[in-house]
Amino acid sequence: MKESAMPISSVRTFSQTLIEHQLPALRAQSIHTLQVNVGKRCNQTCHHCHVDAGPSRTEMMTRETVETILTVLRRHPQMITVDITGGAPELNPCFEYLVSECRALGRTVIDRCNLTVFFVKGKSHLPEFLARHQVEVIASLPCYLEENVDQQRGTGVFGRSITALQQLNALGYGQESRGLVLNLVYNPLGPRLPPDQRELEATYKEELFSRFGIRFNRLYTVTNMPINRFLKDLYAQGRHDEYMNLLVEHFNPHSVENVMCRTLLSVGWDGRLYDCDFNQMLNLPLGRNLPQTISDFAADALAQRAITIGQHCYGCTAGAGSSCGGALT
Repeated sequence: MKESAMPISSVRTFSQTLIEHQLPALRAQSIHTLQVNVGKRCNQTCHHCHVDAGPSRTEMMTRETVETILTVLRRHPQMITVDITGGAPELNPCFEYLVSECRALGRTVIDRCNLTVFFVKGKSHLPEFLARHQVEVIASLPCYLEENVDQQRGTGVFGRSITALQQLNALGYGQESRGLVLNLVYNPLGPRLPPDQRELEATYKEELFSRFGIRFNRLYTVTNMPINRFLKDLYAQGRHDEYMNLLVEHFNPHSVENVMCRTLLSVGWDGRLYDCDFNQMLNLPLGRNLPQTISDFAADALAQRAITIGQHCYGCTAGAGSSCGGALT
């Protein structure tokens, strides 16, 4: 287990906390999910974004790298899920090709969608495309109230998001009998931990259906990571130490077994490999003796690798835990 020396906080290191709780060094168990960041360009500029994505970003995965990913997937059927993220992943010209090819290989495909991308010029067909390929949509909606969403994600985002969700519902998304999965993601507004996921999900379902007739499958609560834009905002507010102490004080040893890096491998837009999307954004590479790019993929070595950790790992292990699939405990 290698720990980043990045000075996020002066509190005890994450590795020290693992030792205090008599927990073993963090290692991968398998690679069930290949998470692919196809680029940092986005049509939104959200305050909490750990990717620091936005309209001016130019980093974009090439067709050559996409083909390499597909070759790896063909050779390694144990990777059953392809989790596509960005930026707004749909803005990559190769997005639809990657989705269709992964579905042809029988993989479960997840699209981490900001919903408003449906209203970008040339992207209005996306809801039908996603439904036709039975893509699981994980959509960002940090609140069921307009004011809170627009404060975090930009003016007008809530209204467009609601319209997009209604479009997905009309295609069968969010209805158990149709098999089209629509999950929502909640991020806290500011430096606090998410509330109980089950209770908040029940509230979301009641409010969104009563107000807008919207149905969805699951709500995932995700802790804001002290990385990039959110980290800068913490420093600007003078609340960095307060937030880090909150995460450390609420460390949950029961969450460690289920952190996403144990069964996931992250691929950057340039083909470089990372333990998770957060390590990718911090440019924390895999261990020195491991394959570093998707071109050098070696399943046995990567599936049992020691995981590079740092102070940001408290974000995944505080409270009920947090991952790309929501709470861990």
